[in-house]
Amino acid sequence: MNTTKNFRIKNMSAQLLVADIERSIAFYTEKLGFDIDFRYEDFYVGIIKDGCSIHLKCVEERKDRRSNEDLDILFSVDGIEGVYEELLSKPVEIIQPLRVMPYGKEFYVADPDGNIIAFVE
Repeated sequence: MNTTKNFRIKNMSAQLLVADIERSIAFYTEKLGFDIDFRYEDFYVGIIKDGCSIHLKCVEERKDRRSNEDLDILFSVDGIEGVYEELLSKPVEIIQPLRVMPYGKEFYVADPDGNIIAFVE
């Protein structure tokens, strides 16, 4: 097997499919504290927080992935109890309340398009 090792990944961005780009921008900036990094025309935007980025792409049809709770993105955080309390005080849909697992503490939220975002400590 031939593998390529002569490059370094500088950053990674998840791309989430969304139905309404403005609604998604509002969710991520107002509720989760992201900033807009860039916009491309009226269907694509990059958002960033603490050096981590997400790309949002507007599409006409999106299947609901919440039925099996597959995670779309996971953020590792410090002080998860404080993050959880902050999001509880906002109109954010909590999919999985804060819980202790063998690998740490976690909770999940959903964005307006059903993307599931996990926070883990």
